[in-house]
Amino acid sequence: MSVVTITPAVHGLRGTFTVPGDKSIAHRALLLGAIARGPTVVHGFASGADNRATLAACESLGVAVTARDGALHIDGRGWDGLRAPATTLDCRNSGTTMRLLAGMLAGRPFVSRLDGDASLRRRPMRRVLEPLARMGASIIAEGADGRAPLRVEGRPLRGATHVLPIASAQVKSALLLAGLQASGTTTVEEPASSRDHTERMLAEFGTRLTRGPRAVTLAGPQELRGANVRLPGDFSSAAFLIVAALLVPGSELRLTDVGVNPTRTGLLDVLAAMGASVLVEPEVGNGTEPRATLIVRSVPLRAARIGGELLLRAIDEFPILCVAAACAAGRSELRDAAELRAKESDRIAVMAETLARLGAHVEELPDGLTIEGPTRFAGGLVDSHGDHRIAMAAAIAALVATAPVTISDADCADVSFPGFYDLLAKAGGQ
Repeated sequence: MSVVTITPAVHGLRGTFTVPGDKSIAHRALLLGAIARGPTVVHGFASGADNRATLAACESLGVAVTARDGALHIDGRGWDGLRAPATTLDCRNSGTTMRLLAGMLAGRPFVSRLDGDASLRRRPMRRVLEPLARMGASIIAEGADGRAPLRVEGRPLRGATHVLPIASAQVKSALLLAGLQASGTTTVEEPASSRDHTERMLAEFGTRLTRGPRAVTLAGPQELRGANVRLPGDFSSAAFLIVAALLVPGSELRLTDVGVNPTRTGLLDVLAAMGASVLVEPEVGNGTEPRATLIVRSVPLRAARIGGELLLRAIDEFPILCVAAACAAGRSELRDAAELRAKESDRIAVMAETLARLGAHVEELPDGLTIEGPTRFAGGLVDSHGDHRIAMAAAIAALVATAPVTISDADCADVSFPGFYDLLAKAGGQ
């Protein structure tokens, strides 16, 4: 466990930076490359802990992955190239790894066991196990109340129509992976649009599918072909630098090659409602994911009320959005985020605790927070609870505090943003 102390910024943040490759898209590139026939090359892979868990799982399933020339090379042998793992697949702290593997392995003719750390064992898995069971999957939750470890007893699957009660890209992706190896048609309908990285990448790998506004359909079984994938910078990582530049007076940051998939960029719309103007300069790139250079300058923020589908599009950015709200003038309300109570930490409760420790006026609600601003943060000790997004949000708050902020278990930031503290220092944060 590491401890990092961040001192208040003494001048504006400046410079041009590239954030690590997108974590969510990297998971999908690895798994689709593993089941595709032919070579797949993944450029821009960031070796955060979550992505390393997925990479290790692929190797344990008999897939050869090598790093050379700045890229990952996956020797895909198709569905039949997967082999029964000799040991339990350790998903570490990655819910994406566990849920997507559950769908991918549900139709394979062998038994697999998926496990993770204590945090992952506390997170709900029934939301993905129940719809997979309707496709004929046999997955036994060995933990209490439908939680990990999971024993996946592979068997033939049949297509099904799923109407999800809650929009979830992870559940949707697991069902599509199962549908690729099932007999018949699989449809996934959601009440709101979740991130669509899986659908976009399936098309890159040659999958035939049909997309509607909130539904996707594919017929199985299908075999994928290898692809050349260039990962954009992770918008959720860029979010911390965006808010930092808005809050620290005299700042101007340029963030290049950032993924700006519209299902992910709700934060930009939220910040616009708070008075910010982030300049988005589209870039021409390979693949199906839009990308852009983002130019951010400091500006005073005003309070906003955020919920519904807009909050869903900024769900991973909730911790740093809370920091922005605490610095904005007025009373902000962030609602419809109840699912965050079952992340790496209870992000609603932990952000309420973090902001209060730093002197903000905050009220915890069942599905979010109300936050009074503007706050001049005090210094002190913040517990990250081992949650990468909490640690990085606290680091940004420290830049506009009146005294240094010490963050416990700070190296958890490496889960999604390897080198975060070094990049922050280069930009002018201490």
